[in-house]
Amino acid sequence: MSLFDAFGDFLARYNIGTSGNTPIVTVLRLHGAIGGVGMGRQGISLSGLEPVIKKAFSKRVRAVCLQINSPGGSAVQSAHIAAYIRQLSQEKKIPVFAFAEDVAASGGYWLSLAADEIYADPMSVVGSIGVISASFGFQDLIEKIGVERRVHTQGANKSLLDPFKPEDPDDVRRLEDIQSDIHKQFIAAVKQRRGERLVADDDTVFNGDIWTGERALELGLVDGLGDMRTIIRRKYGPDVKFLTVRRPMSWLERRLGSASSFVGGGAETLPGGWATDLIAAVEERALWARFGL
Repeated sequence: MSLFDAFGDFLARYNIGTSGNTPIVTVLRLHGAIGGVGMGRQGISLSGLEPVIKKAFSKRVRAVCLQINSPGGSAVQSAHIAAYIRQLSQEKKIPVFAFAEDVAASGGYWLSLAADEIYADPMSVVGSIGVISASFGFQDLIEKIGVERRVHTQGANKSLLDPFKPEDPDDVRRLEDIQSDIHKQFIAAVKQRRGERLVADDDTVFNGDIWTGERALELGLVDGLGDMRTIIRRKYGPDVKFLTVRRPMSWLERRLGSASSFVGGGAETLPGGWATDLIAAVEERALWARFGL
């Protein structure tokens, strides 16, 4: 029996859901960086979340809530997760509500676009509708310590933005072209989902800036302010039951304690060994630090 079927049987057994007297709302916690983050952990990804998302959309539930606390990450994973949630919402005719916690920025805000309505705390950090790429340059360091860099490629642009070489203006230009394409896709997604609810001009909303939930409401990026329990009880009554759906933790995640911060696939090691993992973990920490967290 699949997780989806087992979940449906559980609801039927206790006579809860749309066919029973007690409305039930499932909760999906989308917490952490999006995509691979290193140090033996994987952030939010569709491959890790797909069975959990499907489980949340049982035909017996009244609505699905997304609790989002994410500084962003992979644009591709953000788009794929949001699209899959929208697909199930339309197929099952189950509404989705998103609730920003500390931060729903960049890819985190993209996730919220899967919802029919978006809510935030007045102090939540919302927005960052832009694209960023950050790296380091080590060309002076390896020269000082006497390390010789050896790279052999086929294809003139294969070593794009090599951190051990001086920055090439042509490389930067190509990167900016890629960022521009991704930014356009992000903007299109926001306009499609928010539509006439956006009340500010494009230069204000799509410049990568961030706002508090209160200001985001004024701009039309969210639909209201408040916490999940208060708003959902207002919609479905005081007897509504919340059921958080989670994927099972792997043995390694339980040992490392990573599941408290990350929702996604099983623990994996990124190619490149511990050094790559360490850099990825630093970058993930920097994502949160951008928002004072």
